[in-house]
Amino acid sequence: MTLVLGYNTNGFAHHRLPDALTILSGLGYRAVGLTINVHHAPLESTGFRKLGARLKELKLLPVVETGARFYLDPKRKHRPTLMDDRGGKRLAFLLGCVEAARELGAPCVSLWSGAGDSWSRLVTGLARVCDAADEAKIDIGFEPEPGMFVSTMKQFDELRHRLPHPRLCLTLDVGHVRCLEAEPIPAIIDRYAPLLRNVHLDDHRRGAHEHLLFGDGEIDFVPVMAALRRAAKGRDLPATVELSRHSHDAVATSKRALSFLRAAARGTPTSS
Repeated sequence: MTLVLGYNTNGFAHHRLPDALTILSGLGYRAVGLTINVHHAPLESTGFRKLGARLKELKLLPVVETGARFYLDPKRKHRPTLMDDRGGKRLAFLLGCVEAARELGAPCVSLWSGAGDSWSRLVTGLARVCDAADEAKIDIGFEPEPGMFVSTMKQFDELRHRLPHPRLCLTLDVGHVRCLEAEPIPAIIDRYAPLLRNVHLDDHRRGAHEHLLFGDGEIDFVPVMAALRRAAKGRDLPATVELSRHSHDAVATSKRALSFLRAAARGTPTSS
């Protein structure tokens, strides 16, 4: 039981999913953020039990990620959200992702609010997702995301106050913390460790929501990795690299990322 380093399949957008998984396993990753998408594991055409068996063969711990940009609407990024979901498409998608996670053997489904302006509609929809996750014995990792309705840790706290569901937990993107929060990343990791179910790894600069390769931003990953190891004590905590805009150089990027993170975890000064 430890911090389990992984890679999000949204960073292999130009690869077939089986090839991407084989590459990641071969490099030494032991977790995968499986982004349900039109070209990678769409809900309507994927045998998730069979895929789960393949992930076990590859020794990859899966987390189901729901951040596909145009899965539900080919013209509007990340729409509809739970706050403007008049036809129920977002809710049906998220419930489908919970079922996919159950069949995969994934312990967590990661999601976010999207853009909008309604606590009541967000909480109502999210409560249904959390109830389904509870039946499946799966946690929901809610990710505060810059530019979305719930973007900060303070707003995440407000969400937890409005929906104190035992399955509502946290996905923490360390880059988002650097982007928006004044508090140091290790301090936030330590404080939210009991709720932490999933981690996204990428470099960032203050005030700019841009996922950067490690060493290209402002984050000191040595104390960040130490804090994540503390948070993972006694359990497997997946921490996956999220660099979707580096798909054009996915193999080299994933190789460099793993080398960087392993060095940071050893406490070694790092550069990309």
